Amino acid sequence: MFVQSSKDIQREGETTRPAAGGEGRPLTVLQLVPSLNMGGVERGTLEMTEAIAGAGGRALVATSGGVQAPRVPRLGGTVVSLDMASKNPLTMWLNVGRLARLIRDEGVDIVHARSRAPAWSGYFAARRTGAAFITTYHGSYNEKGFAKRFYNSIMAQGRPVIAVSRFIRDLIMARHGLSEDEIIVIPRGADISVFSEEMVGNERTVKLMEGWGLMDDSRPVIMLPGRLTRWKGQESAIDAAAALKARRGPDFLLLIVGDGAVGGFADYLDELAESLGVQDCVVRAPGTSDMAAAYKQAAVVLSTSIEPEAFGRVAVEAQAMGRPVIATDHGGARETVADGESGWLYPPGDVGRLADLMDQALNMDASARAHMGMAARARIHASFTVAQMQRATLRVYEHAAGRPFVRNI
Repeated sequence: MFVQSSKDIQREGETTRPAAGGEGRPLTVLQLVPSLNMGGVERGTLEMTEAIAGAGGRALVATSGGVQAPRVPRLGGTVVSLDMASKNPLTMWLNVGRLARLIRDEGVDIVHARSRAPAWSGYFAARRTGAAFITTYHGSYNEKGFAKRFYNSIMAQGRPVIAVSRFIRDLIMARHGLSEDEIIVIPRGADISVFSEEMVGNERTVKLMEGWGLMDDSRPVIMLPGRLTRWKGQESAIDAAAALKARRGPDFLLLIVGDGAVGGFADYLDELAESLGVQDCVVRAPGTSDMAAAYKQAAVVLSTSIEPEAFGRVAVEAQAMGRPVIATDHGGARETVADGESGWLYPPGDVGRLADLMDQALNMDASARAHMGMAARARIHASFTVAQMQRATLRVYEHAAGRPFVRNI
């Protein structure tokens, strides 16, 4: 349901209605996202809201809502309440008209779709109004069956299409027949003002470890952050922990950090650890909003996804914190982790190699660990920061709109 008029939008975002024509008015970007809860799509939306406002533009976000929706006005943007999460064809079609009215009323220059259902509505609304249409291809998307392939194809209709990694760029070219010139690779990144070891005080780490009941456990931590879901590879990590314990005893802690549905897979992981005899060195902890403090406690961080990650936020954030990373050798990790320099890559499904690398990481002396940590931080600072992602995306907006933002980017 469309619940806000243009006047409502102006009041919430504290902006004035733009004048007709391009000159002398702020460049206006409308991002489309199903909801604003937790995840990479949502984080990217918020990061670009802040960047657009900082460049003197107007940032509108059409969304069904979510726990992070209140952050949009605080970052300088405006929330437009629309049912962007619905996959009902009727709702999606009605949203075409609602978005077209919004585009005309607010002088929107660019429609930036970040997910498939809202992209279908945004594409036709942009065609009706002449607004530029851009997409970000955030994931690899399941392609089983003609209907699913057709549903996914809307994400290749942006001009340009933004890919979050070279892996995703190559997937788009193979699936949709786009040329390399029609795709711009803009990796996601870590906020190096947040993910910096120097920024994390001891009180934060103490609070976190006390909350997890681990304050008195002095064993080195092998950390696996991520949602509790089979494709994140928690099973492989527990299997590798069993192999590692057979070599060196229980002198380490595999800390699995993340939330999931009550019971089900979480219970299965606990049962697996017990059946393999590693319940004394495998601990599950709930997810935390202070991941920087969590990474600081780790000797090494794992990214064990059994399917390719489109980008892989964990590997980038951990390296920004100066922590070596062990990641599966596929997807975005091949671009973010320098094997043998800032971390290690292991073949998908090779639990033995994963155990070898966990052992190697724990056996590193202080000098080798510091050297790898510096290499990891340098790699992220050079190529994978939020600020770099924001600047590159703002340049895409300017090119699509044919005019610059008010402030330098």
